[in-house]
Amino acid sequence: MRKLVARLMTGAALLAPMASWSETLSDALVAAYRNSNLLQQNQAVLRAADEDVATAVGTLLPVLSFQGKVGYAYNTQPGLFSSSETNSGSLTLALSQTLLDFGRGRLGIDIKNELVLATRASLVNVEQQVLLDAISAYVDMSLQTELVAAQQSNVRLITEDLKAAQDKFDVGEVTKTDVALAEAQLASARAGLAAAQGNFNAARERYNAAIGHYPAALSAVPNPKIAVRKVEEARALALSNHPVISQAEHQAKAADIGIELAKAQFRPELSGTVTITQGFDEGGFNGENLNKSVGLTLDQTIYAGGRLSSALRSAVASSQQAHAAQLQTGVQVSESVGKAWSNILVANASLSANREQIRAAQAAYDGVKQEADLGSRTTLDVLQAEQTLLSAKAAALQAQANLSISQYALLSAMGLLTAEDLQLGIPTFDPEAYYNAVKSAPSTSTRGAKLDKILATLGK
Repeated sequence: MRKLVARLMTGAALLAPMASWSETLSDALVAAYRNSNLLQQNQAVLRAADEDVATAVGTLLPVLSFQGKVGYAYNTQPGLFSSSETNSGSLTLALSQTLLDFGRGRLGIDIKNELVLATRASLVNVEQQVLLDAISAYVDMSLQTELVAAQQSNVRLITEDLKAAQDKFDVGEVTKTDVALAEAQLASARAGLAAAQGNFNAARERYNAAIGHYPAALSAVPNPKIAVRKVEEARALALSNHPVISQAEHQAKAADIGIELAKAQFRPELSGTVTITQGFDEGGFNGENLNKSVGLTLDQTIYAGGRLSSALRSAVASSQQAHAAQLQTGVQVSESVGKAWSNILVANASLSANREQIRAAQAAYDGVKQEADLGSRTTLDVLQAEQTLLSAKAAALQAQANLSISQYALLSAMGLLTAEDLQLGIPTFDPEAYYNAVKSAPSTSTRGAKLDKILATLGK
């Protein structure tokens, strides 16, 4: 018990017993990053958004199509016993290209690019969530291990008290009531140990879900480096750096471009076509059935039943919604920073008070124990002093855990809880690799082969 107090007073949260090798928080975060299904899911979402850019680019590229037709005709002449059969067909190769759309295609590409940037920012935020969940699981695992150790120590101590009470009862120094009190307290301590072991098992499952494997021995939770000294500095950093702020900004830009795209729908579209058609009949192919044509088509909607006007009004409303969401995102980020900062202050104050409580409870227990040995204190007094000390230790352990989680939560609220910011030293996902491979809408080509290699790497 004295060793546990010493660990609390130094602020460490070590697993007991310690093995020759202990998993560090960095080890756990690396495993969480590599094993996260949530990260892989959102990386796939980003690749789908990249493909939306390729789709938008493809609308501006020429389209080459082929068509083959085969026909059979059977003709009879009325009143005559005669008939004829003919076979015919054609092969057509057509090339079409949008020549002028008054910016519709370019605006569509710009919208998709902004949404790609928004999705990248969303992926960074998911990364923060994954790492914060892993940190919370790591801290909780350390906490529950310490609480189990404290409960085990409490059971051993009360068992000794019960034996001492029984020995004193045997020689007539205490009554049966003292023995019964010790027995009741031991039963309560065993129930507390069972509950602590249940929480420990639940923490192991949470650890496995967040990090990808069950824990062995864990090292102490390190204190993160927090560069800011005032909550105002933390808020300013969060509003300029947090990924959800960037996500909302790009979504608002995409909505603004959507207004311009809706306006462009009122304008005409000019497209060109080139076709080559080779016909054939029973005599086969011949030059007389070869047709070539070049054409221009101007398409202008005159009346669409209010559809285009409605689409424009909807785009304006979507832009207003996106800008309002952007402002609200800033409010939420600022609130998260304030909460995390407040939680750190509370945890620090609680930890300081709990340490003082442990010091006083330990002194009280030592005094009561000595007085009981001299006969001036009862068994009940000793048991109560033990429980007061145990409660103080448990509260200090919880306060230390709350402080650690709150510190990392502040980093997350400021947008600084990524693998790069934490310097985990591992290869991380490159959001531009896939985008660069597909942004020009490649098909089967050298770029397509490069894309296949990227997909194979992602699959691994």
